Amino acid sequence: MKLRNTAITRANSACLPMGDRVGVKYNSINEAEEHKGGHGIPKVSMIPLIFLIFYEVSGGPFGIEDSVKAAGPLLAILGFLLFALIWSVPEALITAEMGTMFPENGGYVVWVSSALGPFWGFQQGWAKWLSGVIDNALYPVLFLDYVKSSVPALGGGLPRTLAVLILTVALTYMNYRGLTIVGWVAVFLGVFSLLPFFVMGLIAIPQIEPSRWLEMDLGSVDWGLYLNTLFWNLNYWDSISTLAGEVENPKRTLPRALSYALVLVVGGYLYPLITCTAAVPIVREHWSDGYFSDIARILGGIWLHSWIQAAAALSNMGNFLTEMSSDSYQLLGMAERGMLPDFFAKRSHYGTPLIGILFSAFGVILLSWMSFQEIIAAENYLYCFGMILEFIAFIKLRVYHPNASRPYKIPLGTIGAILMIIPPGLLIIVVMALASYKVMVVSILAMVFGFVLQPCLVYVEKKRWLRFSISADLPDLPDVQEIAEDDAVPLVV
Repeated sequence: MKLRNTAITRANSACLPMGDRVGVKYNSINEAEEHKGGHGIPKVSMIPLIFLIFYEVSGGPFGIEDSVKAAGPLLAILGFLLFALIWSVPEALITAEMGTMFPENGGYVVWVSSALGPFWGFQQGWAKWLSGVIDNALYPVLFLDYVKSSVPALGGGLPRTLAVLILTVALTYMNYRGLTIVGWVAVFLGVFSLLPFFVMGLIAIPQIEPSRWLEMDLGSVDWGLYLNTLFWNLNYWDSISTLAGEVENPKRTLPRALSYALVLVVGGYLYPLITCTAAVPIVREHWSDGYFSDIARILGGIWLHSWIQAAAALSNMGNFLTEMSSDSYQLLGMAERGMLPDFFAKRSHYGTPLIGILFSAFGVILLSWMSFQEIIAAENYLYCFGMILEFIAFIKLRVYHPNASRPYKIPLGTIGAILMIIPPGLLIIVVMALASYKVMVVSILAMVFGFVLQPCLVYVEKKRWLRFSISADLPDLPDVQEIAEDDAVPLVV
C-alpha cells in the first residue's frame, strides 16, 4: 500500500481550492478496478452485500419476541413499522448518500472527519467501534444459549468459557480468510435462517384469529424494554459503510443493496410477528428470547422447532462474522486516514485487516462477561452518540457544500433533510434518557477515554514513536479550519 506522511498531506490539503478539497474523487480505487481491489482480492458483489447488510442490522427475527412481552402484539407490530419509517429509512438513506460520496473503508469516520475534523472523526470511530465490539460479545453467548438445551454442560462454568473462546477463534479465522467468503457464508446463513419462519407462517395462516392483534394494555407497557428491543433490531445500517472500499462499484451497488436489505429486514420481522401473534393465544410473559421456537413446536411439531433452533444458533454466527468484518475494516480505514498507527492498515495475503481482526476479537473476549440487557443498553448508548455526530456531519455537508459530488443523493432539499432527521434525533434522546445509571456512567467514561486517547495518539505521532501515514490511493479530505474560513459569509452593508 502506498503511503504519504500525514503532516505533509494535511499541509497540502489546506492549500487546495475549496471545490477540489470537498468534491473528492475515487476513480483510481473504485471505478477502474470494479471487480478486484488494489490488492488483487475480489470485491463484494450485490447479493453478498445485501446479506452482509442483513446481518449487520438483523440476522432474522430472533430476539424480537421481547417487543411482544413488553407491549403486546399491536404495539409490537406498529413499533416495527413506525421505527422502520422514522429510523431505518433515514439511516439507510444517509448511508447511501454519504457512503457513495466517500466510498472508502472507514465509512462514517470519514464522513464526520470531512465535516467536523479529525478529532470528532476519531470520536466517531471510537464510539462506533466500541459499540460494535460490545454488540459482537453477545453472539457467542446467544449461540451457546441455544445449544445448551442439547448440551447442558455448556450452560456455565469452564466448559462454557472454553466454548466461547473456541467459537470466537473459529469465526475470527473465517474473517481472516476473506470478506468474499464471509459474504457468501452470510447468504447461506440468511436463507437458512429465514426459510423456517416462512414455512411456520404458512402453517399458521389457517389458525389466525385477527382479534389477537388488537390486544393492548398501555398501563402495563415496559417502555424501556420495548424501545431498546426495537432500536437494537433496527439500527446499524451505517455499519456497511466501513466496507465500502471492498465493494464492487459502490456508487451503484451500495444504494441498491441498502434498499433490498431494508425490505428483507423489515419483512423478516413483520411476517412472523403478524402470523404468530394471531395464531396462538397471547400470554405476554411467554414472549421472551427464543419463544418463536416454542410456537414452532405448537404449530408444526418437533421438526420445525429443531429447524428454528438451528437457524437461531447459526444466525448468531452470521451476526458475529459481519460485525467483526465491519469493526476490523473500520480500524483499517482509520489507519489509512492517519488516525491510527500504520500497523492497523496492514493486510494479510487474503487482503483482510489482520490487526483490526485481532483487536476486535480481543475486545469480544474481554466483554463477553456482560449480561444480555447490559450489552444492549451499553451498545445503544454509544451508538446514539455516534449517530448524533453522523447527523451533524450529514447536515453540515448538505448546507455548506450542496454541489459536492454525490453519486446518490436523497431527493430532499436542505430543509427536507433537516426535517427527516428530527424524528430519529428525538428517538436518540429518548433511548439515551432511558438508560440505567450504571450504563450511562460506563458509556460516558468510555467516551471520555476517547477524548483523551486521540490527543495522546497525536502526541505519539509528533514524537515519531509510531508511524502514521495516509494512503496515497485516497483523496485528501478538507481541513476543517480552512472550511470554516472559506464558508464564512461576509457581511454586506
